[in-house]
Amino acid sequence: MSSQPHIVLPWVVRRTRLPLLSLRCVDCPSQSATTGDGRFRVNANRSLLDVWLLVRCVSCGRTTKLTVHERLPVGSFDPAVLAGYHANDAELVASRLLDPLVARRNRFALDWSGAWRLDAPAWADAAWPDAAWPVRVGVVFADPVPVRPDRLIARGLGLSRKETLRRVKCGVPLRRARSAGFSFTVLPGG
Repeated sequence: MSSQPHIVLPWVVRRTRLPLLSLRCVDCPSQSATTGDGRFRVNANRSLLDVWLLVRCVSCGRTTKLTVHERLPVGSFDPAVLAGYHANDAELVASRLLDPLVARRNRFALDWSGAWRLDAPAWADAAWPDAAWPVRVGVVFADPVPVRPDRLIARGLGLSRKETLRRVKCGVPLRRARSAGFSFTVLPGG
């Protein structure tokens, strides 16, 4: 058996929906909010613009504004982006919601539970001939989904996390959440 990987498999982590926000509601004890319809509010004060992203409480439905831009001159906006704010462009909503600067400014965190999926080829130990081991897997993140590599690998391979730690060699810490691509090698079982 060669020590060099014979097979390279691509895995992609994709967002299935926008994540919920961990954000305190002022009307109820809820800690979750959603983007609702994904709408912006643009307000002009002379030649200065404010842009907010409107979010809705999951429990009571109260709408809250998240600051995207505050008191910026109209001329500092790219015309296409400004048109996207006025048209409530869905991709612009997603990019602003996933922007870490907007999250820090508005003091919220993203709850990715159930908001992502792993696109990976089917895996089964019996399907791989002995000569094909070890197998190299490259993981690419289409969206910045923070996930622990050990949990992601265990899900993709259908193994327990303990078995994953035993059979997987990786150049990144397996127990620290990542949202950037990495690769790992799966060793044969037994």
